[in-house]
Amino acid sequence: MEAVRRWRADWRYPTTLLCIYGFFSTVKPLEPFLIPYLTGPEKNLTTEQVNNQIFPVWTYSYLSVLVPVFLLTDWLRYKPVVVFQSVTLFITTAMLLWLKSVPAMQAMQFFYGVVTASEVAYFSYIYSVVDQTRYRKATSYCRSVQLLGYTVGSVLGQLLISFGLMSYNNILVLTLVLTAIALLVSCLLPMPRQSMFFHRRHTGQKIGIEEAKRHANGTWDATEHTSIAKISLREMRDEKAEEAETEDKAGVGLDEKGSETEESVGSESCSQVLILLWRDFLQCYSSRQLLYWSVWWAMATCGYNQTVNYVQVLWEHVQPSQNLSIYNGGVEAVSNLLSAATAYGIGFTEVRWEQWGELALGGFSGLGAAALFLMTFVCNIWVCYAGYVVFKCLYMLLITIAMYQIAADLSMERYALVFGANNFGALTLQTIITSVVVDSRGLGLGIIPQFTIYASYFSLIAVVFSLRGLFIIWRAQRNKKESTTSVKNDSPELVEHRF
Repeated sequence: MEAVRRWRADWRYPTTLLCIYGFFSTVKPLEPFLIPYLTGPEKNLTTEQVNNQIFPVWTYSYLSVLVPVFLLTDWLRYKPVVVFQSVTLFITTAMLLWLKSVPAMQAMQFFYGVVTASEVAYFSYIYSVVDQTRYRKATSYCRSVQLLGYTVGSVLGQLLISFGLMSYNNILVLTLVLTAIALLVSCLLPMPRQSMFFHRRHTGQKIGIEEAKRHANGTWDATEHTSIAKISLREMRDEKAEEAETEDKAGVGLDEKGSETEESVGSESCSQVLILLWRDFLQCYSSRQLLYWSVWWAMATCGYNQTVNYVQVLWEHVQPSQNLSIYNGGVEAVSNLLSAATAYGIGFTEVRWEQWGELALGGFSGLGAAALFLMTFVCNIWVCYAGYVVFKCLYMLLITIAMYQIAADLSMERYALVFGANNFGALTLQTIITSVVVDSRGLGLGIIPQFTIYASYFSLIAVVFSLRGLFIIWRAQRNKKESTTSVKNDSPELVEHRF
């Protein structure tokens, strides 16, 4: 019994449970074959209905619930939102299995938008129960398991379809079983005692309350805010590590609450949190370099999401028969594995990204645009498959660099804020493009004009950031020459002073 308590108090216990949840919630064997399923005899929908009426609902749903879910995730301390995500995922799969009409599929897409918005709870949870020294390792495990789940789902779907082992409906039944396992595991997760914004420890909370009051009274000092904002989670995590050691000796688990613990954790009001969030938002984006990287993040993520959401429609257009669509799962599995390898390899490169990063953003975005143009105008399914793999790998490479550059000088609270703001910006752009280009109430364009716009969109990103990157390199070289010249000019005086 003592060994069980110690294991539950250890950081490996919540990390293991979260990884199990992440795996079973991402194994979706039917996902690479969603378009053939919806347009096949099971649902009997047209490609135009799926493209212009059903899929746009996901974007609108995601945007409408993103901010409320972000705040509720922190206020409820993560676990309830993780459980809620698994419940809505189960509902989404059940609706996809048993309902058929266009309005029913639109409702299914709404629930899937809620599932996607709740994704923030998955990674935020682990930071609330794991010591700061374990962040990188725990994050690595959680991301790797998610990728493994997507890959296993794609390969499993490919095998089941290729060998005719299961029908589409039976594959969805299997997905329901896997989702039910994820739901059960999510209920077993320990409840965190604190969160990043609403439930802080008093060491940071007292300061937060005082500064919020000063701001409300109009006595805020900018220098004071800067010094306060630099407080990271390190102090809170150190306190948490000390408490964990005490609990190990006393045999107290993560879920058990002592009077001392309750005294050390407080709850801030919504107005105080919103004031602090707004001040941190302005402080973060006052950095020009962070602003440019965030602009690329938002623009590229918007284009990436649009491409991934509608690429199966393009594949069906290029190859209308069912003969080659059976390889969709294999293509998704290969793209996931190569993307992971690309993102992993970037950690071993020694590049001054602050100088060369924006040129890399522009150059690789241009290659992504070229891949999209090939997918659009070369009517060959294998070219479409290859272009999609290249495009996805390039995006994963660049988003990894962007995440690293943005997170380098930010505390965990500020990184969560910037991450959420960038994704909200991407989703806003995506909603505009969807409502104008894709939605039947807008232009309602076909899939070829859509992908022409997406390729042109990435071409614009490539031009803007390539020019910006060249300007940064030119300015760095000029400053280097000026500094060298000034040193040479000052050297005779230095020699004269020495003697």
